[in-house]
Amino acid sequence: MQETGSISIHTENIFPIIKKFLYSDHEIFLRELVSNAVDATQKLKSLAQLGEFKGELGELKVRVTVDKEARKITISDHGLGMTGEEIKKYINQIAFSGATEFVEKYKEKDSATKDQIIGQFGLGFYSAFMVSDNVEIFSQSFKEDTEAAHWICDGSTSFTLESTEKAERGTDVVLHVAEDSDEFLEEARLRGILTKYCKFLPIPIEFEGQLINDTTPIWTKQPSELTDEDYKKFYQELYPMSMDEPLFWIHLNVDYPFNLTGILYFPKVKDELQFSRNKIQLYSRQVFITDEVKDVVPEFLMLLHGVIDSPDIPLNVSRSFLQADAAVRKINTYITRKVADKLNDLFKKDRAGYEEKWGDIGMFVKYGMLSDEKFYERAKDFVLLKNVDGKLFTINEYTEHIQASQQDKDGNTVVLYTNDAEHQHSFVAAAQERGYDVLNFDQVLDPHFVGQLEQKLEKTSFKRVDADTVSKLIEKDTTTESVLTEDDQTKLADVFKTAIANDTMHVKVAALSPQDAPVVITQNEFMRRMKDMQRTGGGGGMQMFGAFPDSYDVTVNANHPLIQKVLADGGDKLAKQAFDLALLAQGMLKGEALTAFVKRSTELL
Repeated sequence: MQETGSISIHTENIFPIIKKFLYSDHEIFLRELVSNAVDATQKLKSLAQLGEFKGELGELKVRVTVDKEARKITISDHGLGMTGEEIKKYINQIAFSGATEFVEKYKEKDSATKDQIIGQFGLGFYSAFMVSDNVEIFSQSFKEDTEAAHWICDGSTSFTLESTEKAERGTDVVLHVAEDSDEFLEEARLRGILTKYCKFLPIPIEFEGQLINDTTPIWTKQPSELTDEDYKKFYQELYPMSMDEPLFWIHLNVDYPFNLTGILYFPKVKDELQFSRNKIQLYSRQVFITDEVKDVVPEFLMLLHGVIDSPDIPLNVSRSFLQADAAVRKINTYITRKVADKLNDLFKKDRAGYEEKWGDIGMFVKYGMLSDEKFYERAKDFVLLKNVDGKLFTINEYTEHIQASQQDKDGNTVVLYTNDAEHQHSFVAAAQERGYDVLNFDQVLDPHFVGQLEQKLEKTSFKRVDADTVSKLIEKDTTTESVLTEDDQTKLADVFKTAIANDTMHVKVAALSPQDAPVVITQNEFMRRMKDMQRTGGGGGMQMFGAFPDSYDVTVNANHPLIQKVLADGGDKLAKQAFDLALLAQGMLKGEALTAFVKRSTELL
């Protein structure tokens, strides 16, 4: 029996269109063909379990071989096999049942129409023609009393189908590799593709006599079957170059209202904004699809590592891009909730252990709170705030901790913080001398995090310790009387303005405690915060206006003995010295100014 025919479609040749539009990466052909072979094998196993196939299953594996001299790649399975009629049905008719519509949609080049689910057109098999001059199928059905069939097509709409002899049940797909695809005749190249896409397929995959895959990766098992060592070993298998062990992990397993399995690992997150992307691998029925999972996983959870496997995630025809539909949104929400639940569980069950890990996960939690409102609502109970003494508090614990001592005259709670405890040591020390507590917000996301907390917490403001003189940071009803008259204060301000001679320094005289520093240099809280956020890509879209200018307040303490001596002296040398001391305390005295200060100090001594 031999039959020739023509595939009935309204275009002369669909294959160039497949080659141009369907797959951006030609290596995908091997994933598609091996996946088809695995499907055929699994279907046979299912029929055997149902009693519809009573024969010997034999060795169920998929074999991939390459013959470089003959320019052939062969994918063989021992699965269902096909009759000639089934080849006509599954390879010819079904594959092209939607071909005209497919072509028309791709001509429109509209992303909304291009992103269709792969099975809709049945085009996976035809990815073979991206690398082949012609493709052959040799197949023997599992059904009794059926002839083996041989199908061949050269990439046009014409095919030949005839009877043949085949010793074993199953299908061999033979690719005659085209001249422009020599790379796929190299064993190393094919092994790399198989390892990338087929490493965890559920049927053994053999390449040139060697097993490629683990058919039962740990995400397919129940957590009760696994030990911590199993999870750590699998992490190293996924990321062989990683030097660190994961901090902890989440085993995902849900079958309603969608199917989802996987393992998500929490790595150590460094204090930087250049987060590592593409670390979560997406699978569909153990077939690797992509590591670009931004639509399935919320932005902040892309800091995690691991595997997600779901047959319910819609893919476009090439499986390359994910579609953000209702199912994906549900999965997205589910994963966020599971991560929050895991963190909350760790916090409640082992507070000490959680605090030990905080240095590694704090950035992740804050990033989540900033980028996901639902995560914020969950995380506000287990996010930790660290003070300069190294003690950790929840938000509620810290509010209670400072409520008695850090309220202003209007009853608002004032949270003091530093972003550089070493650099701002004099301000921190001055606050602590008054019995105030100071938080340490020195991570790159903290300017944004402080802004979020200030917005969320009622009757609470945040002030950096160097935003004003310590007596002004938490304003009370009590005031300090000045020992100088208004005229003297005006004269004093003029002396300092002359001595400083810098437009970015704004001098004011204030009646502070005699124990406070003679001169204090501070930066307006709002302007400084905007500058901090601008440096990390925030600032409320203010980049369009350019960088915020430097601006500092110079507060001269009218009640300090040294300042009174400056007034009595009448010159600007002592005023300049007092100002330089304040600069020195801020780490702002450098270069020529520092040299002059040292020389002047020697003269004064």
